[in-house]
Amino acid sequence: MATAFAPLSMKLVFFSFAVAILVGLVSSSRFDELFQPSWALDHVVYEGEQLNLKLDNYSGAGFASKSKYLFGKTAIQIKLVEGDSAGTVTAFYFVGGTQMSSDGPNHNEFDFEFLGNTTGEPYLVQTNMYLNGVGNREERLNLWFDPTTDFHTYSILWNQRQVVFMVDETPIRVYTNKEKKGLPFPKDQAMGVYSSIWNADDWATQGGRVKTDWSHAPFVASYKGFEIDACECPGTAAAEENVNRCSSSRERRYWWDEPIMAELGLHQSHQLLWVRANQMVYEYCTDSTRFPIAPPECDHR
Repeated sequence: MATAFAPLSMKLVFFSFAVAILVGLVSSSRFDELFQPSWALDHVVYEGEQLNLKLDNYSGAGFASKSKYLFGKTAIQIKLVEGDSAGTVTAFYFVGGTQMSSDGPNHNEFDFEFLGNTTGEPYLVQTNMYLNGVGNREERLNLWFDPTTDFHTYSILWNQRQVVFMVDETPIRVYTNKEKKGLPFPKDQAMGVYSSIWNADDWATQGGRVKTDWSHAPFVASYKGFEIDACECPGTAAAEENVNRCSSSRERRYWWDEPIMAELGLHQSHQLLWVRANQMVYEYCTDSTRFPIAPPECDHR
């Protein structure tokens, strides 16, 4: 385990310093500069720089970014619901379109979903991706820490070569651009950043067998450290204009387009292998019951 979580190499540390001179366009840690509540405003509670979303038997709550982005990185520190959180889902995600879930049948979406559990049982983290409106790419894993006792950073890196899901900068999932093999990759749809908490006891905990115990409400997820370092897209811009705006050129370089960001480094590759070998509990690519014929991207991992 020590090998998987050793400090980053000097090469990566130097790179983190070097990219500061490159274009990122949007970067902040204040909630109100980047986000706004999107529903159930009476269930959104501010405590200084910390934001709490509450779920009770009346409503959940959510917030959304004020802008949309094409490529970059978003990160949020979250402390998940303590105690008996069975039936609840806390989510953090990129979504294309103007609505909270989609803007038509061909939307793209990158999801973190934290599935609550009974006291003493581990939280499951489910990631999923929708490409051109098609999802069913779920993966689930156990975290290597208790996510309810302190804040941890959950982030998504998105460039033209890969989408990387990370927990405390440790990669847990990578979706690589395989367009040359005929596989879809999200690269032309501006996306908003969202988070929410809601009741999903029909499926979230042990396949829906364990229901939400409302005597423990309100269920509270806490947030801080809001960051978006990405290419902001005007709401009226066409897709082609956004692609041109958010792609590096001779005059303008984005840090996420640098060659070192095209794939994981050696240390992060080792971290990813450790996570998937030791923490993974479900992977859609190996579910022959759901997919007698494996999805095409599973043959090209």
